Amino acid sequence: MASYHKPEAKVVQELKDIANKLRIHSVTSTAAANSGHPTSCSSIAEIMSVLFFNTMRYKVSAPKDASNDRFVLSKGHAAPILYAAWAEAGLFPVAELQKLRKLGSDLEGHPTPRLNFIDVATGSLGQGLAVAAGMAYVGKNYDKASYRVYCLVGDGESAEGSIWESIYFASHNKLDNLCLIFDVNRLGQSEPTALGHDMEKYRKRLDAAGFHSIIVDGHDIDELVKAFHIAATTKDKPTALICKTFKGRNYPKIEDIENWHGKPLGAETERVLEHLRSLVKNHGPLMLKPQKPLKEDAPAVDITNIKLSSPPNYKLGESLATRQAYGNALVKIAQNNPRVIAMDGDMKNSTFAEKIKGVDAARYIECFIAEQNLVGVAIGATCRDRTVAFVSTFATFLTRAFDQIRMGAISQTNVNFVGSHCGVSIGEDGPSQMGLEDIAMFRSIPGSTIFYPADAVSCERAIELAANTKGITFTRVNRPNTNVIYANDHVFHIGKANIVRKTATDKVLLIGAGITLQEAITASTELAKAGINVRVLDLFTIKPIDKDAIIKNARECGGRIVVVEDHYPEGGIGEAVLSAVACERDIIVKMLAVRELPRSGPPLVLLDAFGISAKHICAAVQEACKM
Repeated sequence: MASYHKPEAKVVQELKDIANKLRIHSVTSTAAANSGHPTSCSSIAEIMSVLFFNTMRYKVSAPKDASNDRFVLSKGHAAPILYAAWAEAGLFPVAELQKLRKLGSDLEGHPTPRLNFIDVATGSLGQGLAVAAGMAYVGKNYDKASYRVYCLVGDGESAEGSIWESIYFASHNKLDNLCLIFDVNRLGQSEPTALGHDMEKYRKRLDAAGFHSIIVDGHDIDELVKAFHIAATTKDKPTALICKTFKGRNYPKIEDIENWHGKPLGAETERVLEHLRSLVKNHGPLMLKPQKPLKEDAPAVDITNIKLSSPPNYKLGESLATRQAYGNALVKIAQNNPRVIAMDGDMKNSTFAEKIKGVDAARYIECFIAEQNLVGVAIGATCRDRTVAFVSTFATFLTRAFDQIRMGAISQTNVNFVGSHCGVSIGEDGPSQMGLEDIAMFRSIPGSTIFYPADAVSCERAIELAANTKGITFTRVNRPNTNVIYANDHVFHIGKANIVRKTATDKVLLIGAGITLQEAITASTELAKAGINVRVLDLFTIKPIDKDAIIKNARECGGRIVVVEDHYPEGGIGEAVLSAVACERDIIVKMLAVRELPRSGPPLVLLDAFGISAKHICAAVQEACKM
């Protein structure tokens, strides 16, 4: 083992003292809040002490410096001890810890990036390792920097399949800059965990997954210091420290006892504090300095003002699938900025994400069929503004990762999602492959932006806009070809609709998107033959929706709107339009949507069978004209 030096006795003692000080802060802050998880904090006190005051390299004054080591607390309910570690390191006054969980305090019950030392929100268990793996992937392959990534996972959450998706991803990509720390304290929330303290079983599973695994006494400072050194010198595979710990460590008559999860210590508080204080040898200022020598080798990165390397170049009437236009746009923005990356779940030849390989094969990350890890890795990759990430797969498969996407919004992440194969228009593959809930899902995400381009031109511009948009974006792309309806120089804006058909005598406003906008255009032609003129509006973005344009054009069309969408009615475009006009008088809205469980069949046949084809639009317009 390269240059390992056992720490001096006085260093070991101070690290022990720090661990118990962190326990004291965890007890007092949760007591002040009258809620929290002090026993879950106690099991990791020595781990946190060694990490923050011996192992990790970071600037206390700049917690998110690009060259700092990263730490992800996946078991987010142990937030009080994380806050305590940063306070003891000197980032903010220790007295602030008493504001834990108070309204107006950023020391929330689980970590969020409201705090300048938190990269991502955690607390929905099983997600932190994917984020850490994304950070480590960027550090190793793009930044090529010396910073390391540490992720602390609870043994209870290791039952989550997403944890094992991330373990396999990290192993497959040889992320030797990643250290996974298992806090095996045996007790879950309501009963002991499935494996308890069977440390060998954890080791065998992690070894089989391709990790370098080390069983450690999680309360032994010497063992932890040595194990972290081994992790830092292990090459070509990630390391897992499997730490045997005890919940409520050093809390007399509480340690390793059931039914203390998620509870302040109540009447036991003073007794426990008295014992903890008796364990601290040095109550004065810390001798150890938390900031270790830092190699500032993470390169400067600029991910602003990303543009297409060349404008769209299509012919009016040309037929091309928007999923293919997504691939074209991805290439163009990747040519413009070296930090644009793409990742997919083994669908890259269907979503056309693989086109980025033609620019730089290293900027494509294959996450295989593990969508929860796919989303988490993307969130990690975008932390500290290191990359602009595009995540693609079939729209329906993103529903599997809804919790990760939801947590991404809480994390204030900037990840761009692209969902293809949406709606019944995909055809013969059948309902399991049809994204019919995706708009509803992404509409519910705070701060999200939803693009639904109608043709190749608007799709390229949507991707360009998404790359520069804060927060989560979702671009819905179609499998079938659609006709190019926009000139290559058309200017698109987020939240601004476009009128694609209009006369002075329009009777109804037709609103569609993607494939159904094309059907609406066809319907408008047929209706004109029958002497009924209609206006056709392309929303371009479903969220934010262009409320003003909808209301203005609806009034000019007699207050009649027909919305048609290849989506279930719940939460879709129709309901978005209804929300936009809800407070307006004398506007009626008819909604055409997929209202029953679909089935396999040719795309055009399915559009007709489920009531969203041009024929059904014509019928709906004729009914609306009678109202």
